[in-house]
Amino acid sequence: MTEKLKGTTTVGIVCRDGVVLAADRRASLGNMVLSENVTKVFWIDDHLALAGAGSVGDILGLVRLLRAEAKLYRAKVGKEMSVKALATLTSNILHGSRFMPYFGWFLIAGHTGRPGLYSVDMAGGVTEDKFTAAGSGMEFAFSILESEYREDILLKEGVRLALKAIKAATRRDVFTGGGVTLVTVTEEGYKEWTEEEIKAVLE
Repeated sequence: MTEKLKGTTTVGIVCRDGVVLAADRRASLGNMVLSENVTKVFWIDDHLALAGAGSVGDILGLVRLLRAEAKLYRAKVGKEMSVKALATLTSNILHGSRFMPYFGWFLIAGHTGRPGLYSVDMAGGVTEDKFTAAGSGMEFAFSILESEYREDILLKEGVRLALKAIKAATRRDVFTGGGVTLVTVTEEGYKEWTEEEIKAVLE
């Protein structure tokens, strides 16, 4: 097979009291659905997370590398890497491998002093964002985010907005689906939400 197993829609939102990352769980090969339970949001360190849209294998490879680098940084410096530093490191890795690239678009999020969110393309271009989306359903997610995001949004509202954006992509993009992985990062740390917790917020 020459085509890669792919992931699709991811969303990131900065809130007053934290940052939200959400992604669908569908993986496709061409126009065929291969899995409805693929994880696309990952723990990097206690207050750092990454979401990836693109080749699942490439995303997992980068996650393993970033986890090792974050652990090494903590051992050398004695503190956790900042969100900006993790975004810069990701950019440097992707830029350095641009002739044999990681096929993905990455959202770097965390809370190290304040909530932060960066998007990094596969050539290493970095943009700091208040909200963003990546993947095949990003246009549909952006339509929701742009109309409803506020800079004073609280985490609980941000969770609702992220879920609404992913739902919009699920309805309109055939490569998005299979449920949602939702992660928040606050001053207290990284948290992956259970299906029960997500349902409770939506009710």
